[in-house]
This record gives sequence, C-alpha cells and structure tokens, in this order.
Amino acid sequence: MVATPIGNLADISLRALHLLGLVDCVACEDTRHSQALLRAYGIDHPGSHWLAVHQHNEAEAVARVLERLHAGQRVAYISDAGTPAISDPGARLVQGVQAAGLRVVPLPGASSVTALLSVSGSLQADSSSFVFVGFLPSKSAERERAVLNVMADGRAQVLLEAPHRIEALGQSLAMLGTRAVTLGRELTKQFEEIVTLPAADLLAWLQASPQHTRGEFALVIHAQATPSDAPDADDRVLRLLLAEVPVKTAVKLASEITGQSRNALYERALAVKKEA
Repeated sequence: MVATPIGNLADISLRALHLLGLVDCVACEDTRHSQALLRAYGIDHPGSHWLAVHQHNEAEAVARVLERLHAGQRVAYISDAGTPAISDPGARLVQGVQAAGLRVVPLPGASSVTALLSVSGSLQADSSSFVFVGFLPSKSAERERAVLNVMADGRAQVLLEAPHRIEALGQSLAMLGTRAVTLGRELTKQFEEIVTLPAADLLAWLQASPQHTRGEFALVIHAQATPSDAPDADDRVLRLLLAEVPVKTAVKLASEITGQSRNALYERALAVKKEA
C-alpha cells in the first residue's frame, strides 16, 4: 500500500519511487491518472503491469490481485492521491489479501489528515487524541445528525469534503458556534490556504470569495472547551437545538454535548422558549 502525493509531486518518498519501479504490477484507482503520475518520476511500465482497482470493482478485482500474488508477482497499490484506504479504495483489497494469508506492507507518505492536524494547533501536549470522521453524509438530515455526534464528542475531529458540498457542510457546522475550526484548502498545492475561525463564521468565509470554495478540503474541528470554561457556548448549543427539535430532545442532546445537568438545561430551555 503506497502513499502518493496529495498535490505537490515532491511529496513522495524515495522508498515509494524505488518500489514502484520494481513491482510487477501497479494496482490503482485510475490507470490513466497513475500512469501520468509515475511518468513524471521517469517510471513507465507497459500496459500489462497495470490493474484498475477502484470503488466500483474492488471486490472483484481482489481476485485478480490474488492471482498475481500467488504467481509470485510483486503488486503495489496506489490511490489517486494520499494514503490508500483512508477515504479512498483499498480497504477491501487489504482485507482480501490478508484473508488469503498473504502479507500487506505499508509505505507511508502524504496525508491531508496529518498535514492539517500538524498546523491546526488543535492538539494539546496533555491530550493529543483526535477522531478521523472523513466525509459526512450527503443528505441534509443525515448530515445534521452526524454533526450532532460531532458536537457530543469533545475531542478534535477531522473531516474531509468536496468543493460542491463544502458550503452545505459550512452551514451544518454553524451549530458548533464558537468552537474553532481549521480549514485546509488545496493542501500542498499552489493555491493552498489554511484558516482557523469559529464554526459559526465558516459559511460566511466560504461565501466571501468564489476562490474559497474551489479545490479539495480537509477540516479539523478543535477539541471542545470544558463546560465550566464555556457557559456561553453551552447556552448557544441549547438555543440551536431548540430551533430544530422539541424541548425534551434538545435538553437530552445538550446534556450529552455539554455535560450540564438535564434539570438545569430544562429550566433554561423553558426560559428560552418564554423569551421567544
């Protein structure tokens, strides 16, 4: 499993180049894309060396990879960019090869997840845990429920998103209020952009310029402040939930998200309703 650059061609390891030049077969997500990539490094395999393994044929293609491995061939797998099987095809291939009792070797390299985490400032020395979420559901109702799960988990979380859905994601994340979000756009590429701002301001930033919604996106939702440190944020969470769901449901979710008691939140919810 060989990691390839996510944008900048210089972000490939010497080990990866050495192996990709030696293997008997390169299995890949897109043969045309991967052939062009390897030619940029001076590696030009004949057509018989290539095998397409993508999300639409991965289950069937495992058998062809196994045939080559059982014949003693060396097979490398690469996705279009980054580390295979991380929100890319490759997971089924790994499972199939392992189930056949054969060895799978990782060749580490570029990853938008670790690249953005390293500059987000979201990880603390005393608590460096984070959750990789990946792409949220495309349907709005399912996405909203997924965001509520994000709110309920206080750890830093990493999301990925495509340009045609980034504004919808920004709108959904607004319910996180003042919780910080670091957005990385076009990481490692010519027009790379990294910005940190409150989740409530993300949609406005995206809409401020057509350029802001172009390219591929990775986002880090920073770790949530403790309840004692963020009473205003707790109140905002409750208000946002009350605008979308019944009082009892809003109180239950707010309690899970903020750690506050349900009784106190229920009293506050009634007061908010009265104000409205």
